[in-house]
Amino acid sequence: MIKLLRRLTMKDCIFILVCFIFIIAQVALDLKMPDFMSEITVLVKTEGNHMGEILKNGGFMLACAFGSFVFTVLVGYIVSVVAANFSKRIRKALFTKVESFSMSEVKAFSTSSLITRSTNDITQVEMLMAMGLQLAIKVPITAIWAITKILNKSWQWSSITAACVVILLSVVGFLMAIVVPKFKIVQKLTDKLNDVTRENLTGIRVVRAFNAEKYQEEKFDDVNNELTNLQLFIQKKFAIMQPIMYIVLYFLTLAIYFVGAYLIRDAGLMDKVTLFGDMVVFSSYAIHVIISFLMLALIFMMLPRAQVSAKRINEVLETEITIKDGNIDKNTTNEVGTVEFKNVSFKYPDADEYLLKNISFKANKGETVAFIGSTGSGKSTLINLIPRFYDVTEGEILVDGVNVKDYKQEFLYNKIGYVPQKAVLFDGTVESNISYGDKDGKEITRDAIKKAIEVAQAKEFVEKMDNQYDSHIASGGTNVSGGQKQRLSIARAVARNPEIYIFDDSFSALDYKTDAVLRKELKKYTGDSTSLIVAQRIGTIMNSDKIIVLENGEQVGTGTHKELLKNCKVYKQIATSQLSEEELAK
Repeated sequence: MIKLLRRLTMKDCIFILVCFIFIIAQVALDLKMPDFMSEITVLVKTEGNHMGEILKNGGFMLACAFGSFVFTVLVGYIVSVVAANFSKRIRKALFTKVESFSMSEVKAFSTSSLITRSTNDITQVEMLMAMGLQLAIKVPITAIWAITKILNKSWQWSSITAACVVILLSVVGFLMAIVVPKFKIVQKLTDKLNDVTRENLTGIRVVRAFNAEKYQEEKFDDVNNELTNLQLFIQKKFAIMQPIMYIVLYFLTLAIYFVGAYLIRDAGLMDKVTLFGDMVVFSSYAIHVIISFLMLALIFMMLPRAQVSAKRINEVLETEITIKDGNIDKNTTNEVGTVEFKNVSFKYPDADEYLLKNISFKANKGETVAFIGSTGSGKSTLINLIPRFYDVTEGEILVDGVNVKDYKQEFLYNKIGYVPQKAVLFDGTVESNISYGDKDGKEITRDAIKKAIEVAQAKEFVEKMDNQYDSHIASGGTNVSGGQKQRLSIARAVARNPEIYIFDDSFSALDYKTDAVLRKELKKYTGDSTSLIVAQRIGTIMNSDKIIVLENGEQVGTGTHKELLKNCKVYKQIATSQLSEEELAK
């Protein structure tokens, strides 16, 4: 928690200092009221006093109460502002940090856990700051100040108050020992609950198609019940605290008056009134002490969970980024649009075996290089190394003659138009999805968007939409078909007009006719741009300048379609399984 609080700004610290001053003033006014009450008690019991004196002291009490109210409102407002701004900055820092993660870091935390940390965990910390900050300042000041006020009144009353405080602290300590270890489990179960919910929502079509609603409900119930039972266990333990606190409070008041009755009985006539006033004042201060510890218990209820949340937030913020930014942000060679793999091998950080082994090839400017192979041969992994979603384990990848690790990532990405295997669309319009992202700070014009949509063979269905280019696209593209999503995703890459296109099996949802027309238009429009295509269909890649054949992560063939039919057994097996001899001979 302390690590997180170090992120407080100077402005926040000034506000907290102001709160500290206001709380001292508030406590001073609260603790001054019993003195006026004592004075009124003595005046009422003493003969010959004027009503004016009583009213005067009563007025002072009202003024103290009003002043305390004003300071309480001000402190509550300032602390709320500090807590809200602090959580805003932490949430932004967390989101920015996650954006810089490579796929390795994202997988290490899991998507559902990162969502929980960005929402629920930050909320826990914000709640502690909003309530706990003022209590953390007010409680010790009130308790210490009230104790100093009552120390010299009566050793009997002081002993009773001390005993009650010990009982309260013992109860709080015992409950914390039981409950604190459970909070970490609560947050992990919240992660799990989010994961199951997210899984169910994203896979809703499959769930319904397989009549698996009951299975998903049971899966959700298992996690939900486990979380509910744990929360009930925690709340039941905390439920014990409040009645014990009030029993102690009522016992203390009763004990003070009980002991006070004996003290007053045995006192001399002149001391009876003084003792009675002292008893009233002492009971008021003693209640302040106990209430302070009641508030302390509230902090103890919030602090453990907030500490767990703060630790989880810090785990993300302190995670070392494996993909480091380079220094090059301009072209330093005469090469443009080239991609070269030099003896590249790769394995995932948590894996023992290599997924790619000793891959070498070069794609020159304007060439189309395709990658084909059986499922799991490493095609998608290979091209995902170019934009550095992962870094190579051995060897190097050169773009325009420079190792990709030496580029600033933003500069590298501006060279690339990437179309992922699973088309991703964002909540917005057709236009906002096509013009998505930044390209050297240049705005993508409406004409460029229209041309990109035309090249991607999406013009026909886009112009049939109600608002055409301003038509709404739902998050994830759930209101368009798979083929339409792919074409819009391709149009997004085309609109950037990059040096290098990466198509990760991006034509799989298209029919053969649309696929052929799109590739023909793409070739005409992209001109000198280099295209790297991962595909399963021979028809999609047979006209490529160079085809790389992968098998179990190894490069088993390189050449044109005709060359590979003669020289590569793996390629010929794939080709003959899809096309007839006559079609292959064309």
